[in-house]
Amino acid sequence: MAMREIRTTGDPVLRTVCEPITTTDDRVRTLVEDLLETVDHDGRAGLAANQIGVSLRAFSWNIDGDIGYILNPEIVERSEELQELGDEGCLSVPGLWYPCERPAYSRAVGTDLDGNEVVVEGEEIWARLINHEVDHLDGKLYLDRLARDVRKRAMRELRESLEAAQ
Repeated sequence: MAMREIRTTGDPVLRTVCEPITTTDDRVRTLVEDLLETVDHDGRAGLAANQIGVSLRAFSWNIDGDIGYILNPEIVERSEELQELGDEGCLSVPGLWYPCERPAYSRAVGTDLDGNEVVVEGEEIWARLINHEVDHLDGKLYLDRLARDVRKRAMRELRESLEAAQ
């Protein structure tokens, strides 16, 4: 297992649609180990494979001490009801938090390394996590989901933070 570096905005892997996992080989087993180790730190709720540079459909989570993973997640249910508008952040967009609209409830189905069905579902933080991580696997960032005026401000602040880091 290895703690992996988090890819940040500007890295093309974050804008790449991830490929389905078709075989569970050593590469996929190592990926899962790395996802679990890398997400197992304070302040980390979820981590998609492309955030550590691997374009495969998998993500891990760390919610209130519940740490797990799912391969080939597919969102099969989302409530029409939206949760109260809440600030969302992302390890790949460090230090920037913005209000992002998400369903109040979501349910995703996938598998584990042995091919057993995995169901991840819930309200509030779980719904936000599921949608946020599946967006990553589809090559999207939460910034893409922001209201127009908020997105404009976010992109300006992102540019400023990137310039300050150089």
